Amino acid sequence: MAVAALAGLAGCAGGPAGPPTLTWFINPDDGGQAEIAQKCTAASGGKYQIAVSTLPRESSEQRQQLVRRLAANDTSIDIMSIDPPYIPEFSEAGFLAPVPADVGQRTTAGVANSAKEGASWDGKLVTVPFWANTQLLWYRKSMMAGTGLDMSKPVTWDQVIAAAQKKNKQVAAQGKRAESLTVWLNALVESGGGEIITNPSPGDPKGVQLGLDSPASTKAAEIMKATAPVAGSSFSTSGEDENATAFQDGDAMFSPIWPFIWGKVKSAVEDGTAPASTQSDYGWALYPRTDASKPSAPPYGGINLGVSAFSTNVDLSYQATECIVSTENQKQYFLTNGNPAAKISVFTDPEVVKEFPMAPVIAQSLQQAKPRPQTAYYSEVSESIQRLYHPPGGIDPNTVGPATADLIRAVLAKEKLL
Repeated sequence: MAVAALAGLAGCAGGPAGPPTLTWFINPDDGGQAEIAQKCTAASGGKYQIAVSTLPRESSEQRQQLVRRLAANDTSIDIMSIDPPYIPEFSEAGFLAPVPADVGQRTTAGVANSAKEGASWDGKLVTVPFWANTQLLWYRKSMMAGTGLDMSKPVTWDQVIAAAQKKNKQVAAQGKRAESLTVWLNALVESGGGEIITNPSPGDPKGVQLGLDSPASTKAAEIMKATAPVAGSSFSTSGEDENATAFQDGDAMFSPIWPFIWGKVKSAVEDGTAPASTQSDYGWALYPRTDASKPSAPPYGGINLGVSAFSTNVDLSYQATECIVSTENQKQYFLTNGNPAAKISVFTDPEVVKEFPMAPVIAQSLQQAKPRPQTAYYSEVSESIQRLYHPPGGIDPNTVGPATADLIRAVLAKEKLL
């Protein structure tokens, strides 16, 4: 029996090992990334197979889980879907395998400006752009009469607020103490020609320089405060889902928000929870300007792909990554999951334009968009902003920026805790 057992083990050891399994840690979606994993496994011709592992829903929790595992040199992570604000931190920590030059050239060809910038750190491409997102200014067409606004031309935040006041309607902006508040502030500051961080100083947190005392920062705070009276009674606790509902129900005539609201209203019309005319009443335009003389810098979001420095299959992981971000996969992911592509050519595809008629405006917005402050200390910066800019209706525009800069400096110097 012992001899037979040994013979059996020897027979197993001599069998084919099969293709390596690459584990792709993904953010939750509607199944699109798992579908792409299956397609790329089949397309590899037996070189590899891709298994997906789903991260928590909140991006901050996704970061936390990945950081803990990568800090322990976890070799079970091959590919990661990373929220762009955390890319500098991952890069500085040595968690990302370098992007091969030829891979970088192929995967950034025809990609939106904001997506390339968001995938980079310290002047180098450190991740691969996958899908890119941006906010548009959504408006209800039926409410625009008498406002004096021509929505085919750029509008300012001041004009949007005045129009809502005139119509006694809401501007559904994200006033909740959450990441969306940092997103809003950054877009306002960048649109005004400023920057929240003027020197990221990755090697020395005490050397980080901030632009929160600039005229652009003061104007941004003025807009946030002025929005409060037209944002509804729940403004300080309103997030994206609440605002999408307020816009759909007609309480709000404007909402600066991500394109997911198009799929949301389409589903509501199909299941009968919204009148059939609601979707056709949705209009869209570029994000409002902070300064009438400067093009807006809309929010940039999305997901980029990083390959772990601790993967035992770095080369294969980059081959898989190229498959994942192919133009065809980006198009299908947009159509099936509603997440806009990083490649500009996707937005002129007839199938995409039929499903998302606002696709050309999304493409233009992505070309103008700006990432959130790129810093290895993003969590500290964002949490400081959320603490002192909330509630937006209660801030003092002249002092909130400098006070937040002081808090950020104190936190980075380990003199205060968040």
